[in-house]
Formats: sequence, structure tokens, C-alpha cells
Amino acid sequence: MVRVCVIGLGVIGNLHASIHKADPLAELVGVCDIIPERADAAAAKYGVPAFYDVRKMLDTLKPDMCSVATGGYEYGSEHYEPTMQALNAGCHVLGEKPISNEIEEAEEMVTTAREKGLCYGINLNHRFTPAARLAKKWIDEGRIGHQLFINMSMWIKNPRETSPYFHLKALHPHTVDVMRYFCGDIEAVTCFGTKAPGRVIWSTATFNMRFKNGVVGTLTGSYDIERGHPMERCEVAGLKGRFVLEDMWRELTLYPAGNLEKTVYSDPLFGGFGNFDDTFRNRIHRFLEQIDSGAKPEEIDGSGAEGLAAQKVLAAAIESLNTETVVYVK
Repeated sequence: MVRVCVIGLGVIGNLHASIHKADPLAELVGVCDIIPERADAAAAKYGVPAFYDVRKMLDTLKPDMCSVATGGYEYGSEHYEPTMQALNAGCHVLGEKPISNEIEEAEEMVTTAREKGLCYGINLNHRFTPAARLAKKWIDEGRIGHQLFINMSMWIKNPRETSPYFHLKALHPHTVDVMRYFCGDIEAVTCFGTKAPGRVIWSTATFNMRFKNGVVGTLTGSYDIERGHPMERCEVAGLKGRFVLEDMWRELTLYPAGNLEKTVYSDPLFGGFGNFDDTFRNRIHRFLEQIDSGAKPEEIDGSGAEGLAAQKVLAAAIESLNTETVVYVK
């Protein structure tokens, strides 16, 4: 059993805590937030001690793992310090996305975990669904054949106004990770953005990408469109067929080339995903499972390195947006 602490007790941190509390592989042993009222409320809810200082919690409880569910500017500025504290205390870490809003901090976090031999994952939960896993299986089995293109889109209404690049940095670690999960590393990006009426940030954007294996792709995202059904769509095509994934888990359809009979996976009415929270449950359980089984850091599914790779693609996209040029991912 993995002894777990949760750092950051906002809405997402409480979700992490409740999932750890219910998971048979985890023992939730403590919670921490710099806002005492948040920590106290979570401690009372989950029956564990509250802390207001990360280092004190780590020294006192010596957990095996920490969920870092902090937020901050661009949803990522508060991840670095508690992640580094946990890693330096010898803890495995599962962090929220984006890995960080600053590439240099993300690189240091990934490097520190690697040097210490610790498992470091990011909550890239959109890949942790039965439908996404099945789509990856179809790719690995060769049912798509030689890959040609990928089209991805996601829209979530978010009226917040922070940095000009808030939408790109905060939303698209998910979409870029899904694209990389299916098609591999991205080497070059162009990006154009627009601002909806009344918006200050680049609230809608489209990206063109070239992957190292020659696949080409597009990504369209928005913080301007009301959450409808669906809110996310991914299409991957190759010489042998193509698939369309709707809403991460809701439905996956395979269209074989030259065959009018399609294959459809639909989330089952009974026993399937009930809501978006289930993507967190699958992702968190997978990390616990890998730690419990003694997985090597480089084997972690949805690793810190993969979170960093997605953020580097977004950094290239921001540079392209500003310069109106093709930018190579560093």
C-alpha cells in the first residue's frame, strides 16, 4: 500500500484526496494547504492530519508519494516548490497539469526526479480512458497502418483573464499529450490565435504541427465555447483506416479503409465512466499501481517527461503566435 499526502486542497486537490481515500492501493495519511481553512476542512472530511507547511508534513509523515494539486498563475506557477520539496524528501510525485507554466522549472523537476530515481507523473488524464487505450491498441496492432494525419479539437468555456497565453498553457497540455500519445514526438509548430469580443487573452487558437515521423496534424482549441456534447474530438488517419474519438471516453469509431463495416466502442450505460471525475480515478489508480508494483521511473505512464514535452510544444506555439513563423520544438 502506498502512503499518500495531498498538497493543495482546492477543488482538484479534494478530488485527488477523495480518490486516494477510496483506492485500495493507497493510504491517505495527510493533507496540506497554505490556506489553513482549506487544509482543516479536508482533514476533517478525510480523517487525516492537516498541515500548512509542506516541509513539516514531509518530515512528520514521511509519505511514499505526494499528489501536488496546487494551481497559481496560468494554473501552473505553484507546482514547482512543493514538487521539489517532495522529490528532495524522497517522495514519488503525481502533479497536476500543466507541469509548470515555466519551461525551466519543469526541466528542473524532471531532472531532479530522474537523478533521484523517483517516479514522477503528470495528471494527463485524457489518455487514461478505455476508449483512448483502445485507440492506442488499434494503432499498435497496425489497424490504422502508416499514419498520415491527426486532427484534434477541444473547447471549454473559461471566462478567466490572466496572461495572454493562459488558454494555450493551461488547456492544451491535455490535447497535445493525446496527439503525442497517438502519433509520437512533434518537431515543428505554427499557431494563430484570436480574441473573442470582450476577451484580452488569446482565447481561441489553431495549431499546425509536423511530427518527427512525418505525420501532420491540426489542433483547434477555445476558451470561448460553452461546454456542449461533445467538447473534445480526435481523428487519426492512416493508409489502412482512421478512427474518431469523441469526448475522451464516450465513443470511439474505427473506419477501415475499403470496408463499409465500421467498429464502434461506446461507453457502457452500466459499468462505464459516469463523469469526468472517472478520468482522474483511472489516471491516479494507474500511478498508484505502477508505484505499488515497483515500476521504474522511465516506465511511468503519463510521466513528468511527457508533461514537459507537451509544454515545450506549447512554448513553440506561443513563439510562433508572436512571430508568425514556423517554430521548431526545442
